[in-house]
Amino acid sequence: MIRQFFFALQFLTRLPVPANLPLLSETEQGRSLLFYPLVGLLIGLLLILTGVLVGSDESLLCAALVLTVWVAITGGLHIDGLADMTDAWIGGQGDRERTLEIMKDPRCGPSAVVAVVLLLIVKLAALNSLIMQDAWGVILLAPLIGRSNLIASFLYLPYVRPHGLGAMLAAHLPRLEAGRVLLAALLFCLLIQGWVAVWMLLFCGLLFVIYRSMLLSRIGGFTGDSAGTICELGETMALVAAALLL
Repeated sequence: MIRQFFFALQFLTRLPVPANLPLLSETEQGRSLLFYPLVGLLIGLLLILTGVLVGSDESLLCAALVLTVWVAITGGLHIDGLADMTDAWIGGQGDRERTLEIMKDPRCGPSAVVAVVLLLIVKLAALNSLIMQDAWGVILLAPLIGRSNLIASFLYLPYVRPHGLGAMLAAHLPRLEAGRVLLAALLFCLLIQGWVAVWMLLFCGLLFVIYRSMLLSRIGGFTGDSAGTICELGETMALVAAALLL
């Protein structure tokens, strides 16, 4: 079990893991998805630690440093997915094959750059508002919600590429246990933030339903880039919803 957690941690972050981590079987790699929310929770704890070390007297500076650490921890993994998804969605012009082809192109167009900049600005503004209100519980939960969206993508959408890591993970994800993990993550959010979490989860759930419908309509499922996108959008929606409510 600990090996599966370290595999998830290695894949989702740039945090150090044991150097002698053995190669996991395909079944174990599929089960590593179950630890994604826990990795998100660890990220949230590190963000809170950053805030404590910096201090919240200068909320904007604190928010900027928290966001910088957030991006550094993840290595921009899901932001890269957002960039690729934006380019593909706009450049694909409604065509499935062209959308998937552009998604594989590592180059970023102007639409991708604009999308990433806007996302980071919105995150920064929401973090600043939450830090001013000492709403650190929300900042703890946002990465957890984003990575819970990754599990939800594998549960409720087909993976469209026939080969690669994503296809293997989708084939070996224990679906019943994944559903239980999502339920546990939901209950944990409610325990930490109460009624604020209710609205955060409602807004994030609505976003996921709309995004899922768009993906099914355009490409018939999801890819790694579209999973990264819903992770970033889920984090941002959680922050924004809580900032507006509080």
